[in-house]
Amino acid sequence: MVNKEFFAALADLEREKGISEEAFLEALKNALSSAYKKQNEGETGIVLLETDAEKGMIRFLLTHTVIEGDEPQEGEITLEDAKLIKKTAKVGDVLVQEFMPKDFSRIAAQTARQVITQKLHETERDNTLSEFSDREGELMTGLIRKVDQKNIYIELGKGQIEGLLLPQDQVPGERYETGDRIKVFVKRVRSGSRNAQVLVSRAAPGLVKRLFEEEVPEIKQGVVVIKSVAREPGHRTKIAIASTDSKVDPVGACVGNKGARVNAVVAELGGEKVDIILWSENPLEFIAKSLSPATVVSVTQMAEKSAVAVVPDEKLSLAIGRDGQNARLAARLTGWKVDVKSESAAAKLKLGEEPEESDFSEEEDAGTTEELPEKEEE
Repeated sequence: MVNKEFFAALADLEREKGISEEAFLEALKNALSSAYKKQNEGETGIVLLETDAEKGMIRFLLTHTVIEGDEPQEGEITLEDAKLIKKTAKVGDVLVQEFMPKDFSRIAAQTARQVITQKLHETERDNTLSEFSDREGELMTGLIRKVDQKNIYIELGKGQIEGLLLPQDQVPGERYETGDRIKVFVKRVRSGSRNAQVLVSRAAPGLVKRLFEEEVPEIKQGVVVIKSVAREPGHRTKIAIASTDSKVDPVGACVGNKGARVNAVVAELGGEKVDIILWSENPLEFIAKSLSPATVVSVTQMAEKSAVAVVPDEKLSLAIGRDGQNARLAARLTGWKVDVKSESAAAKLKLGEEPEESDFSEEEDAGTTEELPEKEEE
């Protein structure tokens, strides 16, 4: 069949939509095969297309392999039926018949619409994946579009992609309402069968890190460095920082004038407490600072990456924290196993006599803690 208009349309499709001729013809072949078999119940042949764009020719072929027996599978034909098509047919022959599908124009137009829609979605998804895969680990602002019993769906960027906030990435006590704008941490980008989806978090420690980077110019400049972050979302975060310039106070830079910088982070976290800890190359000194706001008398190394911190008796509950939270976060921040003991308990155990020990006076700065009122239970 000569159909130059058909090939002209294919060229336009590839030029304007970026959909290749091969992809379209493959989809057309599948559609024609399905349509042909619906029109010819019981047909087992395989539909093929032969095209010649230069001549504007397109041929529709139906192929069968001749078999012995009476139960042909797809692409097969019995010897008896084959002889009705070709008298000299024998088992093993491949019969090729040219045919003209009914309603070819209608089927081609319908297939074109389907292929265009599918390919445009695929192209959009691939482009989005390419763009957002480079944004993993970044902070983004999104608009909440939908809230169901478990998940929160957020419009990111210019609305071309959906962010998914799963239950484990939501902060206990935070309320998410449709139409709210929130900041989220991009965990990773994944591709679904129909679209691209970005997994985001409000609970990740990375969110706090990025918020400080946004508020503190010295961090962006590399003068102040975030060494580690430990977080229990909705309750407390500890962030360890250091300075690459002896003239710059890293704690003061993060706190800001009258606490403006750290308060901006705390406000975004819904009142979550934030301890800003001065990092130290000495791990025992770092452990002492990490137990802020408690005062630490001494820290003794007991084994590899394991230490005992001694605090005044009256500061024991503060050092350990509610349900052990303060000590637990200190351990995560430092990467050490930290056991907290009161001075009286340490004296009974004769702690402090080991060689690997650091003493800390009560006046020594252990970091800055932003203490905020406890959040009311909702």
